[in-house]
Amino acid sequence: MPSKMFRIIAVCFIGISFTGNSQAVDTAATGLETVTVNKLELPDLRVVDATIEAVHQATVSAQTSGRITEITVDVNDFVTKGSVIIRLRDKSQRAAFNVAKARYDEASAEYKRVKEVFDKKVVSKAALDKAEAQLKTTRARLEEAREALENTQIRAPYSGIVVKRHVEVGETARVGQKLMTGLSLEKLRAVVELPQTLVHAVRQHQTTWIWVGKDLATRIKAESLTISPYADPNSHTFLVRVNLPAGEHHIYPGMHTKVAFLTGKHDSLVVPERAIARRSEVSGVYVKDKDTIRFRYVRLGKKLPDQQREILSGLSVGESVLVDPMQAVGLIKSGAPVSTEATSSKDGE
Repeated sequence: MPSKMFRIIAVCFIGISFTGNSQAVDTAATGLETVTVNKLELPDLRVVDATIEAVHQATVSAQTSGRITEITVDVNDFVTKGSVIIRLRDKSQRAAFNVAKARYDEASAEYKRVKEVFDKKVVSKAALDKAEAQLKTTRARLEEAREALENTQIRAPYSGIVVKRHVEVGETARVGQKLMTGLSLEKLRAVVELPQTLVHAVRQHQTTWIWVGKDLATRIKAESLTISPYADPNSHTFLVRVNLPAGEHHIYPGMHTKVAFLTGKHDSLVVPERAIARRSEVSGVYVKDKDTIRFRYVRLGKKLPDQQREILSGLSVGESVLVDPMQAVGLIKSGAPVSTEATSSKDGE
């Protein structure tokens, strides 16, 4: 009964809106723009909730011993790759470096002197070999001392956010002691609990999109995804990690997002979004049949890219639809006779 009442109201509405006889309109003379209804292959998407997490999370440890003299960042601070986050007292390391540097300079000068006299055949090859060996030894010790000095400045291994600080200024850091924990923002992924009913289709198509940006207004294609080989015995879901492409997406670890998995494809009719006329709760299009324009009820589907709209029922492939419904309205107001065809879609009955 409600369905019949809806059709009666809709027909009455059309009868009030369009008061013309079923006469032909010279569409060529009026210059109406039309588009042919086409059938396109559209993706079947399943949208599920997901959580953003960092791919890389690491704890920085001390590589040399020393008293902590400065901590430049704190929890929740953003750091760039290579920036100094902690400084250790470096007096002994710097002294060792200076000694190693002096010995290396001395060995380098000695090698150069011996090499010059060897070229003049004044000293033996053994003397040159001894000077060269001494130079290599002092160079190795210099590199070791330089690394020890460099290790007094703890640097961020990648750009990211500090999530935990393990030490305070004034403490003495030992080799291997945890100093600071952070996570990278350079590489993020979405974690999804995928129902077992979808896992086979997702494995087959391996195509996924993630909503990102401010207010999750943008959908981007995932770089790759990894599906757990087994299901959780309690929830019967599969853990899926969906990797985002590199770049700034205005999302951060812990945020909620949406992920769309491609599960199949289907054929559907498509028309431009602006060709759809809405009359209260009724949606339709103006169909051009030879020299006659008729209003046709349609059942709308999903919104598509490029301002297109899926049509579930009410149209057929090859029919011509007016791109601008206001042109038909203009004809009606000018007194031109336009036919209407108040036919409900089967799905709407």
